[in-house]
Amino acid sequence: MKKFKLRVLGFLGALAVSISCMTHVTVNAAATPVSKTYASELTGEQISIALKNQRPIAVMVDNEKTALKHYGVADADIVYEMVNSMANNRITRLMCVYKDWKSLGQTGSIRSVRPTNILLAQEYQAVIIHDGGPFYINPYFSRYGYHLSGGFTRIKNGKPREFTEYIKNGAEVTSRIKRAKFSESYTKGFDPTHFQFVPEGTKADLTSYGTPKAAVGTIDLSADFAHNKSKLVYNVKTGKYDYYDYGKLHVDAVTNKAAEFENVILQDVTYHQYDKNGYLIYNCIGTGVGWYITEGKAVPISWVKGSESGRTVYIGANGAEIQINRGKTYIGLVQNDQWDKVTID
Repeated sequence: MKKFKLRVLGFLGALAVSISCMTHVTVNAAATPVSKTYASELTGEQISIALKNQRPIAVMVDNEKTALKHYGVADADIVYEMVNSMANNRITRLMCVYKDWKSLGQTGSIRSVRPTNILLAQEYQAVIIHDGGPFYINPYFSRYGYHLSGGFTRIKNGKPREFTEYIKNGAEVTSRIKRAKFSESYTKGFDPTHFQFVPEGTKADLTSYGTPKAAVGTIDLSADFAHNKSKLVYNVKTGKYDYYDYGKLHVDAVTNKAAEFENVILQDVTYHQYDKNGYLIYNCIGTGVGWYITEGKAVPISWVKGSESGRTVYIGANGAEIQINRGKTYIGLVQNDQWDKVTID
């Protein structure tokens, strides 16, 4: 009996050691840190990991003076500006791209879309939010169906009806996307990479891509975007470029936050005017030249976009794709017949 007891006790002791070892391994595995953030494909900045597979939205925002002040433009990750029509002295419109759209408050006002915007929004697989547009958009939407037209919140603001439609909040966008039966996530196999960002903790070395133009305090587009008199002015305190139009700093209607950008990209693009009403499309599929501007310096670049859904790649004089600083980006598409009027000094 003693031998049997000893064997049992020996077995129980070995079992206890085995369980202790298993418990120790489990504790170590649980202690392994899990990242709660990732580098956004739109800004390169750390945001919640819960957003990683969420497709962005691209909101068409009216840039007529009557539409001001804007709501939510200062919160956009990327803002595109381009001539919306040859009428009204080449008035521009903004396309604001948001990754974390579920956190949006009132945004807009919302206006119509153009074919060029559809081509650019595809690069992000974004859901385009707009209110109609000329029939020239129809063939493009037949090939890219992620869009929501009209039906957003109307807010009485004392302005004509065309200036009263807004996204009320992120919940309204969620509801509309669900109703349209769009997936909130990127489609399987889609690569959301857009820009190449510098490594975290570093800044862009423009000398890698050519000879930079230094002391760039003002990017004057007022001759190119003549109706809006658009400018970007370097703010030495923030190290970013503040956006101005109609001679004033562009600020949010609620927060008074300035629309400011770490990166400014300008593209020289040819265009085709459809009709006497001034509707047009930029020939943004192709190649051209441009500028990359950041932290008070500018360097000439070239750009290339190979297809409707292909991303626009920005290339330095050395033939390599440029790495831009982490942060928000303004992209201005300038018509080729106005390109020589761009002033960078």
